[in-house]
Amino acid sequence: MKNKSDNSNTIKRKTALLAALEKSLGVVTSACRLTKIDRSTFYQWMKDDPEFKAAVDELSDVALDFGESQLFKQIQNGVPSSTIFFLKTKGKKRGYIERTESMIGDFKEQPLFDVPDDDDPDPNDSKE
Repeated sequence: MKNKSDNSNTIKRKTALLAALEKSLGVVTSACRLTKIDRSTFYQWMKDDPEFKAAVDELSDVALDFGESQLFKQIQNGVPSSTIFFLKTKGKKRGYIERTESMIGDFKEQPLFDVPDDDDPDPNDSKE
C-alpha cells in the first residue's frame, strides 16, 4: 500500500478507508462517506496502487463470505427459498437445475406450407 508518492497522511487515509470498507461489507459509497474521502480518490488509488487494490479485492471476498454465512443461517432455520437458492446455485452437478420443457402439439411432422403440384390449378389464377 506504500506508493512512491504516498505520504504518511495518505497511508493513514487508505488504512481508514480499508477499515470502513470492511465495516460496510465492501460498499464503496458508505466507506467513502464514513471516512470523508471522495469516491474519485478511492478509484484513483485502486488504479495507481496495486497493494491497495489487492486489499480491496480481498475485502470483497469477506463480504461474499458474510453473505454465504447468512444464507446458511437461513437454511438452518428452515427457510425454503434459501435452500432452493443454494441447491440451484451449488447443486447443479447433482441435478438441482431449473429447466423448462415445452410440448407443442402432438409432434406429428407437418409441413410448414403446402407446395402445389404442377397439375394443380393456380388458386390465384382467375378465369373470367
